Amino acid sequence: MEQRNNEAQAEFSFRLMTIDDIPNVMVIEHEAFTLPWSDTAFRNELMNNLFARYLVMENDGKPIGYAGMWTIVDEAHVTNIAILKAYRGRKLGERLLDELIETAANMGMIRMTLEVRVSNTIAQRLYEKKGFVSAGLRKGYYSDNHEDAMIMWADLPQYEEYGSREGSVEIDE
Repeated sequence: MEQRNNEAQAEFSFRLMTIDDIPNVMVIEHEAFTLPWSDTAFRNELMNNLFARYLVMENDGKPIGYAGMWTIVDEAHVTNIAILKAYRGRKLGERLLDELIETAANMGMIRMTLEVRVSNTIAQRLYEKKGFVSAGLRKGYYSDNHEDAMIMWADLPQYEEYGSREGSVEIDE
């Protein structure tokens, strides 16, 4: 019970990812994925990809998760979303996804897409809860085991409808 009370009092915040976050993000990345991105890939995303937006979720100043997307015209493509193992099972991935959705909506995106392993039913349920629907499969998408990826899409709430929550990430255009 004490841990839950401390957790409820813990401060969770969101901010844009910086180059300095890459070492912490790599720890999260390797815990979360069988095919982790390299630090070079993240560095390239942050420095050279004008379409990329990456957020860091912190607990009392410590990075515990991150999420990324590419924003092209009026669509957002989720590239990755991950939480440290020690923080999973607490609906923090849902909070991180909510922040990513709000960020995309605030940027004028009207739809969001992602791929998820067909075996990852936990993530699929979260995405469905947030309005994502299956739109097909990418056969053999994952190179580690040739597993199929489910393609999912969601219509995003418009900025005026979604509003602005306290603590939301500011995006400078």
